[in-house]
Amino acid sequence: MNYRITHTTVYDYSQSVGLCQNEAKLQPRNFWRQQCHSSYFDITPAPMDFRERIDFFGNRVTYFAIQQPHSKLVVTSISDVTIFPRQNNMDLFNQMTWEQVRNLLQAVPLQGQEQSLDQQSQSQSQIQYQEYALEIIEARQYLLDSPMVSVTPDIATYAQSSFQPNRALVDVVYDLMKRIYSDFTYDPTFTTIATPLSEVIRFRRGVCQDFAHLAIGCLRAYGIAALYISGYVETLPEPGKCRLVGADASHAWFSVYIPGTGWLDFDPTNNTVPLDQHITLAWGRDFSDVTPLKGIALGGGQHTLSVSVDVLRL
Repeated sequence: MNYRITHTTVYDYSQSVGLCQNEAKLQPRNFWRQQCHSSYFDITPAPMDFRERIDFFGNRVTYFAIQQPHSKLVVTSISDVTIFPRQNNMDLFNQMTWEQVRNLLQAVPLQGQEQSLDQQSQSQSQIQYQEYALEIIEARQYLLDSPMVSVTPDIATYAQSSFQPNRALVDVVYDLMKRIYSDFTYDPTFTTIATPLSEVIRFRRGVCQDFAHLAIGCLRAYGIAALYISGYVETLPEPGKCRLVGADASHAWFSVYIPGTGWLDFDPTNNTVPLDQHITLAWGRDFSDVTPLKGIALGGGQHTLSVSVDVLRL
């Protein structure tokens, strides 16, 4: 499936800004189920300094600075992306229990445990072991508390009913996703970026960011590695109605590590396993690692912010 994503952010300032420095994570990343063919920025006023890099998590990061007075900043990112199809068949995935996965994440098998019949198979076994061990070690960073997701007794208690003994991890996460979808109300007026998870759990309200953070906290509470994903989801118009340009929005979901299978995405806001309508921008421990656009400005007074996202199927 081919898409063109246009993401526009507009800052209107009550006073002139003399200098601003910004960091954007608005370019889709490349990985096994997604390829970004092109991505570029249209920024007004034009920046005097513009650089790109790859961060610790492998996300594409753009830094730019504007060094001329301005009362409005418009940042538009335009990207062409292909999403490769995948079957929505939960039975195809590894059926390891959550206890088995938890134990594997606690201890990587010792070097030398692999057995082989000849030198060639021994070499292949060592390579497979090294790849597997590195995969486990990398996943471990997503077991720990992060700036916006701290495991609490309330989070562990909410998650408990999904973690039945000897239950396959995929089934645990699928059940957790369905419960969050059923138990929580999507309410864009209730939370902000700074709203703690304790408030989300208490009032059972929030947005996609909150639901992804909650699921991640639940999984980490039981020793399961989970990461946060920012991106977009295609929204389709109701039958008989025209598609509204700019009506799509930034989205968030989470992914869980399953040894031998890899990372599997879940979208608790829509109670679905992302397939070919979810476009990934970036991933990290939580929202703080993947903020789409942030920066500092000298001057400006009060400001208003508006964001428009258009996900167009080509």
